[in-house]
Amino acid sequence: MLLFAGPMILGNLLQQCYNIADTLIVGRVLGANALAAVGSAYTLMTFLTSVIIGLCMGSGAVFSVYFGKREYGQMKNRMVISFLFIAAVTILMSVSVFAGIHGILRLMQVPEEIFDLMADYVWVIFFGIFFVFLYNYFAYLLRAVGNSLIPLVFLGISTVLNIVMDVWFVVFLHLGVEGAAFATVLSQIFSGIGIGIYTWLLEKDLRPCKEELSFEKQAVFDVVRNSFAACIQQSVMNFGILMIQGLVNSFGTVVMAAFAAAVKIDSFAYMPAQEFGNAFSLFISQNHGAGKEERVKRGMREAVRVSVLFCLFVSAVIFILAPQLMKIFIDGSELQIIGTGVQYLRIEGAFYCGIGLLFLLYGFYRGVEKPEMSLVLTVISLGTRVLLAYTLAPLPSIGVSGIWWAIPIGWFLADITGIMCIRKVSGYSFFWSSK
Repeated sequence: MLLFAGPMILGNLLQQCYNIADTLIVGRVLGANALAAVGSAYTLMTFLTSVIIGLCMGSGAVFSVYFGKREYGQMKNRMVISFLFIAAVTILMSVSVFAGIHGILRLMQVPEEIFDLMADYVWVIFFGIFFVFLYNYFAYLLRAVGNSLIPLVFLGISTVLNIVMDVWFVVFLHLGVEGAAFATVLSQIFSGIGIGIYTWLLEKDLRPCKEELSFEKQAVFDVVRNSFAACIQQSVMNFGILMIQGLVNSFGTVVMAAFAAAVKIDSFAYMPAQEFGNAFSLFISQNHGAGKEERVKRGMREAVRVSVLFCLFVSAVIFILAPQLMKIFIDGSELQIIGTGVQYLRIEGAFYCGIGLLFLLYGFYRGVEKPEMSLVLTVISLGTRVLLAYTLAPLPSIGVSGIWWAIPIGWFLADITGIMCIRKVSGYSFFWSSK
């Protein structure tokens, strides 16, 4: 699992390096208002792309199960169905968001002083949505058949390209936040088209033949069920985060800037646990499809050990170095912004074991073809988070810290539910060897 997850983790680390570089360049060169605008737009874009990534992730689990069963014709039939289905959803979503940009920003309670900045940024960034689909579709396809290296290569080149163009457009051409958006879209075009061409030309075993272009009812249901379950899980999760972003925005530009920087650090910190969870899901789905029950149970136990140890280490690092990490993005004189960001990191960062275990539970339920359970856990986690945040934050004695405390509480409630349901839902046991 670690060998397979390695390229996935490294690829996402590269992506997070870009996100950090983007935040660093915008924050240092363009100032706190631009940082708040780009950070808030990043949350919106993450929500929109989560719909696409969820669809691709769910389809990838389907591909992996049939690959494990060695039913390659059925796998390629579902590849065709999922490509056309996700492409149609992507196009429909792109048209919708372009038509409603200003309404969306109003719903997010974006302050007037940064409204135009954010509108300029998202108008450009939305052009990359279709290429996000292309990259993720082919990345999850290749990972499903055991190739996690090629997606890393394209993502790595794209990330470097993105950072170079960020510096060129923002620092040298003075294109402002629109320059940062142009850099992102151009790199997305490269990675999406590039990995698609690679797969078609060099992975000839994945090319569907004429007999595999059918649209049988069961095959369509198989793809739509798994894709939509993963999509709803991802989009519910990120919609909850988007609602939290709206609540954060109501506290003003200082809290928005602190949140924008802290979330980048936060995402970078627990990202390896997230990608390990995705690799774990593919491991489970292949072995479940092949009927290797003992290997599934052994993988569950080892994955928990690895994830918990990693998360404990990262929690300690983030708690100790939170002030220094915030100063990477914000000038040391911005004491209020730094203090708010440190508070966020020390509250949430102390409980990364909660999110690490939750990523494994998501992956497990997708892998054993019970994707609806992943959605249930997401609703519990995010529902708790949103409800508590909106309840606690308005209280003068608690304020914005109520938003931060709501996050780990939601994680642990979902963890408890997921563990208690494993035997009943899947038939597998979590910590013991008997079935």
